[in-house]
Amino acid sequence: MPQLARNGLSENWLLKECGDRHWNALAAAMGRTEPDFIDDDGERAYAAFTAVAVRDARLGRIGESDEFEIDTSLVRSGPARHFSEHRLCAHGETLAHVSMCSAVVRRREAGNNQSVVRARFGALAAPVADTPAFSVALARLGKLLKAGQWSDALGTSPLASGTDKHGEEIRFEPCPNSDFNGADFLYFASFQTFVDRAEWMAREFTAAPALVRRDLCYYGNLNVGDTLAVRRIAQRTSADELTHWCEIRRGSDREKIADVVTVKRWESSR
Repeated sequence: MPQLARNGLSENWLLKECGDRHWNALAAAMGRTEPDFIDDDGERAYAAFTAVAVRDARLGRIGESDEFEIDTSLVRSGPARHFSEHRLCAHGETLAHVSMCSAVVRRREAGNNQSVVRARFGALAAPVADTPAFSVALARLGKLLKAGQWSDALGTSPLASGTDKHGEEIRFEPCPNSDFNGADFLYFASFQTFVDRAEWMAREFTAAPALVRRDLCYYGNLNVGDTLAVRRIAQRTSADELTHWCEIRRGSDREKIADVVTVKRWESSR
């Protein structure tokens, strides 16, 4: 039951589980029994996600007492970057693909999540010869979104002229007991929850649609006590599908810390 949400397997639980698998696979790849990383300067470092993608999700196919499996693989995609793929399987079918890109980072100032920089790991092997194509695509997507460019590269057509809906900001103050992780960072899986809350608060529909696709691109973090704002940059709603692109900005300095693209469908149309 803890793995379930109202419409099947919880996306939030799935992201957390895949994140844990990514970190443990990374530790194993670095010859460690635990994901505790120390960089070349002797500083505590962390594997931080730079992008996460969920594809072809049919989480509603998993209900109470159902058995499922998650197959995980991880490769090095740069000097201190890694890419993992996770395949969710149940009932003899693949019900979601989760892809994750991470970089190893550290804080320049203790306790300040706005001082995060890339960590140096000279002992790591050279990048793999063939960087996974989807890892490259996710990196390109992050650059497009950060620059404010809605493009066919997103996998869906751009919104037609005059149909863009720039929503009002919906502001939140993340809770340290619920939204931050043990390293005192705003947890990567919490970003998704703020977008879903904003979607529900601004809804123009009565029944909640189910997830099909999600792209999360991360650029920064925030400190406990800071706020964030979710703003809908573009949205398209049809009889059977809801697509939107939201940006998340930090309250203290208005810096954009994430972009999230979401595609959902109403269950009757799936």
